[in-house]
Amino acid sequence: MIKPPNQNEYRIISASSSNSGNYRCKGRMKSSQRKTTEWSDSVTLTVSDRPRACSRLDVTMGHSLLCMMGFFLLSTVICGNAEVPIKPTVTVEPFWPQIYSGETVTVRCEIHGGEAAQWTYEWSPDKLNTPPTSNEHKITVTESDSGGYSCLGGRNSSWTESSDVITLRVIAPPEPTVTLQPSGTQIYSGVIYSRETVTVRCEIHGGEGAHWTYEWRAAKLNTPPTSREYTISRATESDGGRYSCRGKRDSSWTEWSDNITLTVLSPSKPTVILQPSWTQIYSGETVTVRCEIQGGEGAQWTYEWRAAKAKKAGQRLYFCKPAHDLFLTAPPKPTVTLQSSWTQIYSGETVTVRCEIQGGEGAQWTYQWRRDRSNIREKSNEYTISGATKYDSGGYSCIGRRGNFYTQWSDIISLSVSSPPKPAVFLQSSWTQIYSGETVTVRCEIQGGEGAQWTYEWRRNNLDHPPTSSEYRISSATKSDSGRYSCRGKRGSSWTEWSDITKLTVSSPPKPTVTLQPSWTQIYRGTTVTVRCEIQGGEGAQWTYEWRGGQKNIRGTSSVYTINSVNESDGGGYSCRATRSSSWTEWSNSTPLRVIIPTKPTVTLQPSWTQIYSGETVTVRCEIQGGEGAQWTYEWRRGQVNIPETSSEYRTTVTESDRGGYSCRGRKDYLLTEWSDIIRLTVSSPPKPTVTLQPSWTQIYSSVIYRGETVTVRCEIQGGEGAQWTYEWRRGQSNIPETSNEYRISSAAESDSGGYSCRGKRSSSWTKWSDVTKLTVLSPPKPTVTLQPSWPQIYSGEKVTVRCEIQGGEGAQWTYEWRQDWSNIHEKSNKYRIIKATESDSGGYSCIGRRGNFYTQWSDIISLSVSSPPKPAVFLQSSWTQIYSRETVTLRCEIQGGEGAQWTYEWRRNNLDHPPTSSEYRISSATKSDSGRYSCRGKRSSSWTEWSDVTKLTVSSPPKPTVTLQPSLTQIYRGTTVTVRCEIQGGEGAQWTYEWRGGQKNIRGTSSVYTINSVNESDGGGYSCRATRSSSWTEWSNSTPLRVIIPTKPTVTLQPSWTQIYSGETVTVRCEIQGGEGAQWTYEWRQGQSNIPETSSEYRTTVPESDSGGYSCRGRKDYLLTEWSDIIRLTVSSPPKPTVTLQPSWTQIYSSVIYSSVIYSGETVTVRCEIQGGEGAQWTYEWRRGQLKTPATSREYTISSATKSDSGEYSCRGKRSSSWTKWSDITKLTVLSPPKPTVTLQPSLTQIYRGTTVTVRCEIQGGEGAQWTYEWRQGQVNIHETSNEYRINSVNESDGGGYSCRSTRSSSWTEWSNSTPLRVITPSKPTVTLQSSWTQIYSGETVTVRCEIRGGEGAQWMYEWRQSQKNIPETSSEYRITVTESDGEGYSCRGRRDYLLTEWSDIIRLTVLNEPRPVLTVSPSWLSPGASVNLNCEVEHPSAGWSFYWYKAVPDLKTFNYKSSSYELLPDGSGTAQDSYIIHGQTHTAGYVCRAGRGDPEYHTDHSQPKFVWSAVLIRVKAKVP
Repeated sequence: MIKPPNQNEYRIISASSSNSGNYRCKGRMKSSQRKTTEWSDSVTLTVSDRPRACSRLDVTMGHSLLCMMGFFLLSTVICGNAEVPIKPTVTVEPFWPQIYSGETVTVRCEIHGGEAAQWTYEWSPDKLNTPPTSNEHKITVTESDSGGYSCLGGRNSSWTESSDVITLRVIAPPEPTVTLQPSGTQIYSGVIYSRETVTVRCEIHGGEGAHWTYEWRAAKLNTPPTSREYTISRATESDGGRYSCRGKRDSSWTEWSDNITLTVLSPSKPTVILQPSWTQIYSGETVTVRCEIQGGEGAQWTYEWRAAKAKKAGQRLYFCKPAHDLFLTAPPKPTVTLQSSWTQIYSGETVTVRCEIQGGEGAQWTYQWRRDRSNIREKSNEYTISGATKYDSGGYSCIGRRGNFYTQWSDIISLSVSSPPKPAVFLQSSWTQIYSGETVTVRCEIQGGEGAQWTYEWRRNNLDHPPTSSEYRISSATKSDSGRYSCRGKRGSSWTEWSDITKLTVSSPPKPTVTLQPSWTQIYRGTTVTVRCEIQGGEGAQWTYEWRGGQKNIRGTSSVYTINSVNESDGGGYSCRATRSSSWTEWSNSTPLRVIIPTKPTVTLQPSWTQIYSGETVTVRCEIQGGEGAQWTYEWRRGQVNIPETSSEYRTTVTESDRGGYSCRGRKDYLLTEWSDIIRLTVSSPPKPTVTLQPSWTQIYSSVIYRGETVTVRCEIQGGEGAQWTYEWRRGQSNIPETSNEYRISSAAESDSGGYSCRGKRSSSWTKWSDVTKLTVLSPPKPTVTLQPSWPQIYSGEKVTVRCEIQGGEGAQWTYEWRQDWSNIHEKSNKYRIIKATESDSGGYSCIGRRGNFYTQWSDIISLSVSSPPKPAVFLQSSWTQIYSRETVTLRCEIQGGEGAQWTYEWRRNNLDHPPTSSEYRISSATKSDSGRYSCRGKRSSSWTEWSDVTKLTVSSPPKPTVTLQPSLTQIYRGTTVTVRCEIQGGEGAQWTYEWRGGQKNIRGTSSVYTINSVNESDGGGYSCRATRSSSWTEWSNSTPLRVIIPTKPTVTLQPSWTQIYSGETVTVRCEIQGGEGAQWTYEWRQGQSNIPETSSEYRTTVPESDSGGYSCRGRKDYLLTEWSDIIRLTVSSPPKPTVTLQPSWTQIYSSVIYSSVIYSGETVTVRCEIQGGEGAQWTYEWRRGQLKTPATSREYTISSATKSDSGEYSCRGKRSSSWTKWSDITKLTVLSPPKPTVTLQPSLTQIYRGTTVTVRCEIQGGEGAQWTYEWRQGQVNIHETSNEYRINSVNESDGGGYSCRSTRSSSWTEWSNSTPLRVITPSKPTVTLQSSWTQIYSGETVTVRCEIRGGEGAQWMYEWRQSQKNIPETSSEYRITVTESDGEGYSCRGRRDYLLTEWSDIIRLTVLNEPRPVLTVSPSWLSPGASVNLNCEVEHPSAGWSFYWYKAVPDLKTFNYKSSSYELLPDGSGTAQDSYIIHGQTHTAGYVCRAGRGDPEYHTDHSQPKFVWSAVLIRVKAKVP
């Protein structure tokens, strides 16, 4: 469908047959869309291929018509030999089939034969039609330039045809690939062998035909080849490495190819392998010998083979560089071995006979076996006999076959099978009594079973014991090892019978006892002592003893150890033990032997006061340390006089005549201790007390205090410290009711004045009355304020002390308060020091004193006036502002207005004090060291004037310049204008000439300023300068670094830094340029791709949601622009909707959406307002319950002791800044009464067996997840359990009864649950039943024995089984047995559940019969032709469940012997339920057999003996006459 043109001309640029058709037009006025002309008549246009002779364009019109819109169609007839416009051709230069992006291409439109004409060209695509429209376009192509190109030429008004389209395909330059030649499979991994030739080729896929120049990269490639191939002849390991290449066409390079790694190795060593891989080949067999080169797969190898004769006859050796051995030998003879080292095999054991062919390992052999010349159906190299019987005895031999090759028959090996012998148990000890800890060996001996590998099973008191060796060694016997021991042996799978029982008794060895003779706990040095080790009940045994104790090594091994004369080294604890065999008794308890020297007595006093007063009672005691319990007699002495007292205590009521030194000694038999040290007893008259006052102010000596103060009157008895005194007080002649040593007056008044005295009492003795101490209570005094110094004018900076003096209050601990013009001063001492007075210190000063809670009056005010001291001035006696070395200069300090005063002066230079104290400071022959800033001040008394203004004196050689930068930044951005200035401090006004050095350039300027208009990195470096005036040069200045940097990328940050901004909030977006601090930046901002009219570093806005987006910035400074910063994303959304949650969030929430939580009355609940995503912000909250606002503004709203009135619908909203969220959804809180619990039992049985573990659980419907505390009751008795589960590990009848519970959460209790009964019963005795419908069991049949516990249905039981007295490893209720004759013993069981065991069941016995053989009868025995035959199969001991199988006996056709016949199953003769089978239409003699089967899996009897049906056959014999 052609889109109609809207002009009066419709131009077809390059007509084709598709443009043929009928054309018509109509016009529409521009001023009216509805006014149109009629449609014109149609004009037919036919476009066809141009004929050579004549081409005519027929235009047929109904009549001549000039269309109202000016549509004009020119009918042209081109005929005869008129010139036909030539078809242009588009060419591409260069004419490569593939053009790569970045290359330059010229597209040319050529009109063959039209060279001289003035052509106008039109191109497709239109982008080439931009004027001028020449015939050539030169394009540096990209992939977007791909497409079809065509052109046509116009001359005058005639256009040529459109040229054929030439397609230009532009793609990215291809990535080269490096390949290796030869292309063996080992080349793919880049591996070749040394001395080989390899070609490394650079292949550019799709670049064929172009003129490429190549560039190579290789680790070992020194020459730069430019060709496509790089050949390495006779490669070495040094040629290994990584190779890559790239190609260049015109000016366009491809990318570098991926690296290919070339590894050059030494050729690997070939390996010869054999197929088959048997190490031994026998003559006549076929074998393939193959030469393989590891890692050389895929390469074209040529091989060389060598074969040499081996050293052994009949062998030939094959090898290919290098060799592999192949031996050809004669066929071997197999060897039969028994997989058992036993010479005797017992019935029931498993034995394997193995056929081994020496040297035939790895070959695929087939084997044949014989026993006593009878073939055995076994083809593997092992013949296994499971459950051997005596019938398996005999001679075994074998033969091997590999392919068509047979070995010889092996020699025969004999196998003998007999019944296993009965073991016997022996004890390896000659003692009838074994003590715990001793070693005893119980040995199981099997007579005649020597040399066999037996596994043993032990039994003690009918319990299986784990050891499996022939000896059961008890290394350290205990009582638990006592018992009745028996054993049996197992070899293979065959067990012997149990041995007779041997009894072992183990008891604890007796514990020795150590006794001493004499039996004292303390022995005095020199005594003879016998230490004896006694073993109660161990008499008669040969004991060896071991001793330890004392302070010596004891080597004796007898039971008695004698010490003839003990000394201190024999002291200590003695213990012993004894050994018999390797068993030691335990060590006896340690018996202490304490050897002592009679200690020196000690005399003590009771009471232990240092001072005893006459009339008091004293006890003097003599104590002998360590001599307690001994019968001592005592001697006493006072001074040198003996006291007639023999007991350890001497008690007396003392007088002053009893004072003196007391000592004692002890006597025992002939032993006398030393005399004790003397203790001195001092007896005196009771002392006289002293009354003191607290506080101890100096004015107390006159006993003066002030009204309202607190004072303590203390009674002190000199030398009576530590004793228990009672005190009596007196004021004047009046007693005071106080018995302690202190009398406290809290707020003294004049009435407390008077004379105070006291006395003390200890025991029954009173001291004298103390002297009287007088106390006087006065009214408070008034302080006086004084100044120090007392000058009328104080200068600011001087030191002033204002002192508060209280007349008569000296020595007291006063605290002071100060006021300056009624303003309090923070000073508490009696002196207020103004260290450096200022004018603000002027004013009136007063004070008040405080002692305890007592205050004096305020003092009178004293005035202090402070003014500023005059300021000095320093003058230089020189007109030079700059002084050079060797000049003389005088500095004078003048104080305006301070004339006549006695001033002391202080000078300072560079803030250092200088020694002169006069008003003039003269410097002769100045040096550099005299340079400085001079100032002075004056001192009057301790007051200094302020320092004068500084006068600068500079004495120097030409000074050292300083280089400064403008701007003075440590880092300068590239493109900035920088001024480097050389400054000479103090050298202003002089005519200096400058010299520069620095940066990375030579600087020729001589002025003090060096300007860099636009710095770059090459201008960076250190700059220094020096200057000359006359012939003197300054030093070089220190180097000043100039660091030129590229401005860093800015960073955009948000303030506040919340991850989520809500509409209506105010946000500041900040642009930060790291390292650009101090620079004058102008900033540009962008939101997304839109610029923001903001030039400062911060952009502040109150955001709507439309402000969401990415923000970035950049900095501008002069002509410098930084990069755009990374975008920081601002997300603006409507404020979130809060959520109301409840704490605690218990799980008893009802499924109805109307409830959010349920709590119980009396509990505490917290309603919380949570704003998702609003974490970290400062929110203000508003709450609503129903439609009523609650006053809380915090996030949580707590209800303590909830009631039903607190039920309701809660909602909230939050405010951040000035923005409110929506109201949250309503959360409904329902306050209910606590629910009623329910008690359940686990297991949930109505009857629980005794010994079972039972869990009683208290469940609260709807209260899940809450933290409950529980209370339990069994009947009416409380149980001490607070969790929701009460566990009874092993129930008994006392645990039966009704269980109920209740619970509390917080402070709310539920009601008691209904009582749940628990009934405990004793489990019944199990019963063993046989799961079979027949009473006779045949050997080999499978039978199931079941253990049933009546009443125990539903419980999880584990079962134990026993056959006779042997445990069976089976835990299920059913035990499935494939029976043998040995299974005829009885089976019993018991049940286990947790720690509960039932009794053993009664024994059920199986009757096991030998394998039955059915009897087949046939009827009739002789057949009439076509008659039916009845077969009947009978089994001995018939029972239900038999199925019958019917067979036809097919004789061996070689011998016609039915004994070696095979059996064919008769039709429908498999597993019939009837014991009879009818054969119809029998016509000839035939043999039949049957067998029977029953059970699952099915047990089969042996086949019956064949029975025959005979038919009469006429045999005609024709004799041949010779």
